[in-house]
Amino acid sequence: MTSDFKSNKNIVYSCKYHIIWCPKYRRRVLKDGVDTRLKEILLSIAKEIMVEILEMEIMPDHVHLLVDIDPQFGVHKAVKRFKGASSRYLRQEFPHLKSRLPTLWTNSYFVATVGGAPLNVIKQYIQNQKET
Repeated sequence: MTSDFKSNKNIVYSCKYHIIWCPKYRRRVLKDGVDTRLKEILLSIAKEIMVEILEMEIMPDHVHLLVDIDPQFGVHKAVKRFKGASSRYLRQEFPHLKSRLPTLWTNSYFVATVGGAPLNVIKQYIQNQKET
């Protein structure tokens, strides 16, 4: 087996997902320090729930993650934790987020497996987001 595979007690897996979500009303609020703090929070949450963040970029109006998730934990549960906890922490630390938005994140998100494209292509795409 290659090092691309992970395992837990029951399974060996390689489940990588490209996840995108936006602030409510697609407001451009993920800037001026909010973006930096959001990265720290997401890395902390990932460590707690044993999800590996392979690549991450925070745009002013959306978040890109490339993650490796245990299929028994599930991508929906991971996104729910990322969005729920980050909303709570960011709204506590940046009060202006409370006044502009009823909730920080939309209820929806995009997720796609990355089996169809080489990982380096997906990583490059995420890294180049700020340049476009």
